[in-house]
Amino acid sequence: MKQRLKSIFINNWLFLFMVVVLQYKSIILLSMLRTQDSSSINLGDIYFGTPVKWAHIAIIFLICSPILLFKEKGRLRTAAIIDLLVTILFVADIWYYRANGTFLSVRYMTHSEIFNPIGKNLLNFRLVDLSFIIDFVILFLICKFAKIKASDRNSKLQFRIIKGFSVFLISAVVVGLGHYFIDIKRIDPSRNLFSQSWAPFQTFSDMSPLGYHGFDINFYQDKNKKLSNEDEDKIKNWMENNKENLPDNQYKGIFKGKNLIAIQVESMENFVINQKVYGQEITPNLNKLLGSSIYFNNIYEQNNSGTSSDCDLLVNSSIFPIREGKTVFSYPWTTFNSLQKNLENEGYKTISTHAEVPGNWNWAELHKSFKADEIWDIGQYNVDEKIGLGLSDESYLRQISQKLKNQKEPFYAFMTTLTSHGPFEMPDNKKYLNLPKELDENMLGAYFQSVRYTDEAIGKFIAELDKNNQLDNTVIMIYGDHCGVHKFYEDDIKNSPLEGDWWKDNHKKIPYIIYSKGSQPEVISKAGGQSDFLPTILYMLGYDRKAFEDSSMGRVLVNTERDATILNDGQIMGIPKDEKELNHLKETFDIADTIIEKNYFKNKY
Repeated sequence: MKQRLKSIFINNWLFLFMVVVLQYKSIILLSMLRTQDSSSINLGDIYFGTPVKWAHIAIIFLICSPILLFKEKGRLRTAAIIDLLVTILFVADIWYYRANGTFLSVRYMTHSEIFNPIGKNLLNFRLVDLSFIIDFVILFLICKFAKIKASDRNSKLQFRIIKGFSVFLISAVVVGLGHYFIDIKRIDPSRNLFSQSWAPFQTFSDMSPLGYHGFDINFYQDKNKKLSNEDEDKIKNWMENNKENLPDNQYKGIFKGKNLIAIQVESMENFVINQKVYGQEITPNLNKLLGSSIYFNNIYEQNNSGTSSDCDLLVNSSIFPIREGKTVFSYPWTTFNSLQKNLENEGYKTISTHAEVPGNWNWAELHKSFKADEIWDIGQYNVDEKIGLGLSDESYLRQISQKLKNQKEPFYAFMTTLTSHGPFEMPDNKKYLNLPKELDENMLGAYFQSVRYTDEAIGKFIAELDKNNQLDNTVIMIYGDHCGVHKFYEDDIKNSPLEGDWWKDNHKKIPYIIYSKGSQPEVISKAGGQSDFLPTILYMLGYDRKAFEDSSMGRVLVNTERDATILNDGQIMGIPKDEKELNHLKETFDIADTIIEKNYFKNKY
């Protein structure tokens, strides 16, 4: 038996050596991702969750199986080619990750316009990268000085083919079963295999580096769908039915020529506006802004599984996200008649910014497809104060105000806050509400504290704009990206120690405030959603409807006879005026899927 095992090892040592080598390189790559500048190795922080290691090993066996088809020098050459290709891929991955916080993808081969969206330096070698080539030295020494050869000298071709294909098929079955039980049957909800996460490093960790690239090839191979004449006619008819041929009113052009700022507030629900808890306003700064704002108090979130990224999409394109998957990962290259494009046509400089790496939710590629002139990621900021997921809203907005001070006007600046993201953990010195301990330690109280903090940061940001003499010539859209405490923590708050029932129900509403210093206050209660923001603000900036009515799925909320909208689950809110409008709304998602998946606007804008 011992002799038999020795024989098996000798005959297959190169194959086994390569399995170990590729696993080693995978671990080294994963160990770099969450270190400072991804430039060192931390073996204690490799996996984000609980990995499906046996599937990861099976993927490596599958990749190495061609080695078994050859003998002697052919086997050595095959192993060297596999090793070299994987090494080049992994080094390119870490270099691209250091720049963009995500990894190489086959989508860049057909959509080069979104490759390296911020134009960062991709040649960022570090000494730690030499760890990817140590095995070449070891293999050379073994072949040069050891008496072990790349054996199977006398094995027949038929036997080698059976052995190689057997390893390939068994490995493929193991990987397939892993996907079925882990991703589809969800036998262990805490684990993922081939499932995309908002953070690329988590996706990479769950899939393994080689698994990620296999998934990537399979995922994008069916994404270039053909637009048929029937598709085109359906979209044109839907857009025609979406039009409202109404005379212009007093809102047309009231903000013409002004800078536009969009502040997308993380997890802000409408129920906190103009509300007090223990005698204290939850949003005192926003409440004050309402004195010079148009406040839309009947706006519903329309996000799908892309959550915050879907709000980026809805606000800047007025197109609903796809039903299956996440638009920002599945179709980041899709062309839109975006807010950025429309404003650029009028001489605006357009800026998009998140206090995150470009790869998180793939936001930078999405804004590249919007044709933003400049994209500012976390690398543009001094991370001098962290709260929750990253740079604090106060520091972030303060630094943006300093950057905008030097921008050529008019400009459109799109920005997202982060601190009020769940689970709403605020340091004590940033809690501006004096709440009883039992409420302060409850999820509802935590939410109030986080919203109050962000409200304060927004107030200081607007004060800075005023100090910079920019506020008089600026209109600001402030809105929630999606619901927060009710959307994700409803079970945690149902027994919260707070009197009254104003906070209990999930109305699925977000605030939408259009503020301009010195303007008259007004409340508009038309039922709407984020898809309406683009046509509404463009109309108020003086644009004719023809600029967006053939490419927008929303309405001009300040000049509409319709009072109904559709939620992500298909529920109709408001009152459709007739059966035709009801059916029109029900067709929304099918039309949006076709627009995005088949890139309907590609040759139009």
